[in-house]
Amino acid sequence: MMSRRFQFAFNALLFAVVTAFMASAQESAQPGERRERTIDEIKVEAIHRAEVGQYPLIGLDPADVKEAFETIHTADKDEWAAGFMRVADRYFNEAKSLEKSDPKKADADYIRAWRLYSFGRWPIPASPGKQRSYEKALEAFLDHAKFFDPPLEVVHIPFEGKEIIAYLRLPKSATGPVPIVIAVNGLDSRKEDLTESFSAILPFGIGYLAVDGPGTGQNPIKVSETSDRMLSKVIDYAQSRPEIDKTRIAMHGVSWGAYWATKMAIVERARLRGCSAQSPPIDHFFQKEFLMTSLLGNREYLFDQVPALMNILDGIHTLNEMGDYLPRLSLVHQGLLGKPMAPMLILAGVKDTQVPIDDEYLLLSKGDTPKVAWINPSGGHLGRQVGVWPDPRIFKEVIIPWLVKTLQSPDKPL
Repeated sequence: MMSRRFQFAFNALLFAVVTAFMASAQESAQPGERRERTIDEIKVEAIHRAEVGQYPLIGLDPADVKEAFETIHTADKDEWAAGFMRVADRYFNEAKSLEKSDPKKADADYIRAWRLYSFGRWPIPASPGKQRSYEKALEAFLDHAKFFDPPLEVVHIPFEGKEIIAYLRLPKSATGPVPIVIAVNGLDSRKEDLTESFSAILPFGIGYLAVDGPGTGQNPIKVSETSDRMLSKVIDYAQSRPEIDKTRIAMHGVSWGAYWATKMAIVERARLRGCSAQSPPIDHFFQKEFLMTSLLGNREYLFDQVPALMNILDGIHTLNEMGDYLPRLSLVHQGLLGKPMAPMLILAGVKDTQVPIDDEYLLLSKGDTPKVAWINPSGGHLGRQVGVWPDPRIFKEVIIPWLVKTLQSPDKPL
């Protein structure tokens, strides 16, 4: 327990050092240069994103966001977390009081509380207050999940002396082993977000197993060149369950999760029916030049992208170390790109500033199996386009149909 506390304290200190560096760089920035948003700019942008349903505020009520910001006056992380927890607590407490008398309202309140708590820890729980907000988000989500039908099962997969925590849901009234999607989150989303989204695949007779990717959420390991071994263990687990068809397993990943989905399409191609990947980093993303010119001060990302990214990496403590280490994660550097792959769906936006579109074009040109591409010429990260192609529409109209077609087929696609 002490080592876990030490690790959290160390991570919080690391995040503070990096954000201090960012603040110093921001103060010295010349007019027109890239810089992080100030707290006042963050407030304006966050409220706007809540109003138009834009990530990372999808599903949050703008009025709740405005109320939380009433007590947030600085960039202090604990102050941020306290502001959102204060509003979320009201919904959470109301939900507890209504569970028996009005379960429908209680469930709606739990959802509202979970989303507020989750934004209270965003992008990562890098302070005691943000950690507390994350813990409350987990609690509220699992209370919401009590109303699921079919039910959610929290699974604990032994892994290198620790455990992988994942959420499993299987379709109702299955007469035999069912196909399944292993869903992996991105840098700042979590398995809870994927669990909510993937409920849409259950009516097609397909289950899902949602898991936090390396370095995020409740995952026991950080990002390294060998972290894919954790996802191989998740596949092992899925194949061990008699309710799951071990020959019909797919993987879906968003952003960093898409990196893992792409890598697994190569290293686990024999065990995966297919992989869908939204804006996967492949090679150019990992170069130091992209880190310094596109990720630092990125405005498509709400705030603190580089500190959040550093936090998920194993043994990286400074920006220079980060710039030197990232190229080792490139699938080109690792000698994987160009090897045989499982079938893939690649989604991306040409105007993505977080993962260069050149990475997706490179991926599409490699391997031995034709890939399906959904490239939005006007889209940003994940292919999303406000008011035209929001995240839920892409998920419903592009991702789900491809996964259903891939998994319902009795034979593995050629």
